[in-house]
Amino acid sequence: MSRPSQPKLTTADSNSVSVIQSQAHAAASSSLQQVPQLIPATTAGGGKALPPSKMKKQPADKDSEEYRMRRERNNLAVKKSRMRSKQKAMDTQQRVNELKEENERLEAKIKLLSKELSVLKDLFLEHAHNLADNAQPAAAPTTRPLDVCGRNAAREL
Repeated sequence: MSRPSQPKLTTADSNSVSVIQSQAHAAASSSLQQVPQLIPATTAGGGKALPPSKMKKQPADKDSEEYRMRRERNNLAVKKSRMRSKQKAMDTQQRVNELKEENERLEAKIKLLSKELSVLKDLFLEHAHNLADNAQPAAAPTTRPLDVCGRNAAREL
């Protein structure tokens, strides 16, 4: 029986994947052909690929045209973002001021309507009191004699 061959790390390509080849020189006489396997070059990460945002970028030469263009675009984006932020803060402050003014107007209207309600209540109570004082006691109704059946004795014809 032959001894199992041990894998040997031979090459690594540009995608951080290593090719493991077995020492198939001794097994060449065997009818089974061994296939190289691909495994990640680093053992951390469980073999999952990193998203582009997590991959390390090559540091750019600070004198290159590409670096200057990227910096210029970034500076413009930052400037635009800050301007939007300031505009949003100004709009919010303006809205706060408008709401404060509206609140003051509504509170003044409440005071005015409360005073009007109070005046109208006083007028109503005064009028109701005057009506009660001026009302004369009602005259007692005149009664007519009843007949034996409980009907009025005198009927109008």
